[in-house]
Amino acid sequence: MAAIIERVMSCFQAKPKKFRVVFVLGGPGSGKGTLCSKIVETYGWVHLSAGDLLRAERKDPSSKHGELINEYIREGKIVPVEITLALIRKAMEASATTDFLVDGFPRSADNLKGWEDNMTTCTDVVSLLYLETSEEVMAQRIMQRSRETVAAGGTARADDNEEAIKKRLKTYHETTMPIIEIFKRRGKVTAIDSTPAPAVVFAAAQTSLFDGLAAQS
Repeated sequence: MAAIIERVMSCFQAKPKKFRVVFVLGGPGSGKGTLCSKIVETYGWVHLSAGDLLRAERKDPSSKHGELINEYIREGKIVPVEITLALIRKAMEASATTDFLVDGFPRSADNLKGWEDNMTTCTDVVSLLYLETSEEVMAQRIMQRSRETVAAGGTARADDNEEAIKKRLKTYHETTMPIIEIFKRRGKVTAIDSTPAPAVVFAAAQTSLFDGLAAQS
């Protein structure tokens, strides 16, 4: 993993302009992916989901980390930061833009330290977008997503089941909420109630953060 961190620390030397980043955090099922898709459509930001990147990596037969990632996700644990950072870095390098929604990261103190040790010279984190809703709402959404996937002939995600949801929520409260509190103390949290319909949540994100960022571009 030292080699991965070394590549991250090179920090995209070919690109002189800093990448502008908004971290997107909230519990599992809080609506992060749905909101990010609307922001991408309207403002042209690139959505990088840490979870999606990890799931794609674990399905890659050539990946050296696939089984390790699979084990962590199955247990509702946080994947080692070296792996996640390398995947985010790779996706950023492949993009033609400099504006990124980093969804589901940093989820722990280790994640945050890894980012700040290796990414601050090439990225500017302008805000942490925090989606707030109840555990009941999050669990209902996850189970509904699982049922819809199966009904459509697909395969439900390995962590979209009641046992895994409990583990994911426990991890979220114990390790991710403290990160949100750190950014609150820094004055860099934009909190949005993600319980309402997606259109309402998106409108709140527009007025509280993204219209202002668009004006700065």
